[in-house]
Amino acid sequence: VQLQACGGGLVQAGGSLRLSCAASGRTFSDYRMGWFRQAPGKERVFVAAINWRGGTTEYADSVKGRFTISRDNAKSTLYLQMNSLKPEDTAVYYCAAARRSSVSTDVQEYNYWGQGTQVTVSS
Repeated sequence: VQLQACGGGLVQAGGSLRLSCAASGRTFSDYRMGWFRQAPGKERVFVAAINWRGGTTEYADSVKGRFTISRDNAKSTLYLQMNSLKPEDTAVYYCAAARRSSVSTDVQEYNYWGQGTQVTVSS
């Protein structure tokens, strides 16, 4: 599966952004999906994940209550709605996929990655 993320940008603290990740090449609904982020000089870390049908989600503690992951299997698209953004949310955001049904927060359990989209939150 090929993944193409978009929607990043520059926003002030407290603002909102919605990231999208368009998938192609395989049956999107066969894949668990996740969002990860990587700040300069730091490791790539888990942000949010969703199972193949969209009925189960997981979030990193740092984004709970502010971010919402969702998917539209008919459109083969994954979303991340980000509200109440903070400067510490600044990072490159990556969407990821694996051909498994269950949700996973482990970066090692994803084997397809998008190219990343930059999110910058100014204070």
